[in-house]
Amino acid sequence: MEAMTGLDTRFLYSETSTVHMHTLKIVVIDVVGRADALTPEMFLALLEERLDRMPALRRRAVAIPYRLGHPVWIDDPDFDLAQHITWCRAPEPGGVRELSTIAARTVEIPLERGRPLWDMTVVEGLEGGRVAVVMKMHHALADGGSAVAMLQNAFVTDPEQAVVQPYRPEPEPARRELLRLAGRARAHQVRELPTLGRRTVAGMKAARTASREVGGTPAAPFSGPRTSVNVSLTAERTFAMTALSLPDLLAIRTATGTTLNGVFLGLCAGALRRYFEGRGELPDKPVVTGVPVGTQRGRPHLSGNHVDNMYVPLPTDVSDPLERLRSVHEAASKARRIREAMGHELLERRAAMTPLNLYSPVIGLWARTHLSDRVRPPINLVASNVAGPREPLEAGGGVISALYSVGPILEGIGLNVTAWSYVDALNVAVLGCPASVPDPWALTTAMQTELDDLRTRVL
Repeated sequence: MEAMTGLDTRFLYSETSTVHMHTLKIVVIDVVGRADALTPEMFLALLEERLDRMPALRRRAVAIPYRLGHPVWIDDPDFDLAQHITWCRAPEPGGVRELSTIAARTVEIPLERGRPLWDMTVVEGLEGGRVAVVMKMHHALADGGSAVAMLQNAFVTDPEQAVVQPYRPEPEPARRELLRLAGRARAHQVRELPTLGRRTVAGMKAARTASREVGGTPAAPFSGPRTSVNVSLTAERTFAMTALSLPDLLAIRTATGTTLNGVFLGLCAGALRRYFEGRGELPDKPVVTGVPVGTQRGRPHLSGNHVDNMYVPLPTDVSDPLERLRSVHEAASKARRIREAMGHELLERRAAMTPLNLYSPVIGLWARTHLSDRVRPPINLVASNVAGPREPLEAGGGVISALYSVGPILEGIGLNVTAWSYVDALNVAVLGCPASVPDPWALTTAMQTELDDLRTRVL
């Protein structure tokens, strides 16, 4: 039994009928040349062999009575791998659009709370003799860094290099034990309050000092404009994906003296400008993106969330691509300096104090009353860049040819753009809903166009 962190709990209790707090992972496998077809039985056997390398997949959440404390993770004594796997065939011609449609339909379905919080759909019939695994994983279970570490651990070829946790499920904790745990956790929270207060004040002072040193103030929540992506959500989802040349992106980074994340955010800014212009609704001020930042660099973790958030203005009001790139690089660098000065651990510490009896009802009331259609959004979108494996991975006798990932969208924040690098590609996924992003392919096309423009300008 392991107590869920405050940040994990916040993801768990942020769900509503229209907000699904799971992430999506898509693994495309090239199985051409296999001597035999990849059957459901073989796939189940492969996963079964490696489950000890992915212990989080066997855990389910158990709530504390009356939500008096954070839920706990337990090894599910009734775990059945087959219940988490479905098998389907892509419609002809089995291209990226057909796979994206399957992914969109998959992400629309909430995960069942009574079992481990993940599901997997294996998609056959893709062009080029490929198979895709579309995996839904609750954000409470893992962040981007955890997912990458879990994937690399699962597919490492040398068993001696793998982190293995044998499955030894304990009996589900009794009600009395859960209440006792909640009491101890509450007492710890009370003791931590003065420390949290001091660290918060010190962090804010450090952030103000850093802000003066870098010149200017960072983007703040609720400072962005209202746009068509900032509306109340429906339960349906729209999804698109594209692969960008990582060598081109790295060459642009070097030529401009920026960073890979800066180039990615510059592409997001340019794509959004083109998208809004095409809809006749270009805002006259920059949109603001939330950028998740991992807090456990150099310390791989196979589950849980260790992430902070920084706010970066995307200069959609700037017409020149190179100027946009330089502007967003400068803004992101300032935001990171200020965030580091404040301390990345503050978000996790504050989340540990989440008032569970109030948090979930407030989120639900926000959704039911459609406040997102009437108030300014805290941010306009989420843009995340996750560093994935640079060496090809193998799975089921085939070679993994592509990896995609995307996080959830939220009420009033109906756009998530997630990049996951793999070998020589930066694989970008776009998630919205029909109300916020009716045509996500317009955004992926605009990102490719923006990359072409930058390549022409600087290479």
